[in-house]
Amino acid sequence: VHLVESGGGLVQAGGSLRLSCTASESVFKIDLMGWYRQAPGKQRELVATITFSGNADYADSVTDRFFISRDNRKNTVYLQMDSLKPEDTAVYYCYAVLTTPTHEYDYWGQGTQVTVSS
Repeated sequence: VHLVESGGGLVQAGGSLRLSCTASESVFKIDLMGWYRQAPGKQRELVATITFSGNADYADSVTDRFFISRDNRKNTVYLQMDSLKPEDTAVYYCYAVLTTPTHEYDYWGQGTQVTVSS
């Protein structure tokens, strides 16, 4: 499975961005999809995840500002980011878990830069 991200960029504080991530076709179900981020000098951290059935989970730092959704027909996950803050600046990585009858496989995108200026 190959993940392709888009939608990063530079925005002023208080602005919005929408990230997209599309997974290549797979004969097996892509169960969990989501986003992580990594700021310079910090560890990669969870931003939000969403299951195939639509159950979402968010980091406390983005709750009520970010919204994750997915289109299962297109194998695409979206992250709508509103009220952006300078501390949201990071490389955002798409994440997917593919489930087979016997294994689970993790996949990562190449990352997209999000920069929020104050």
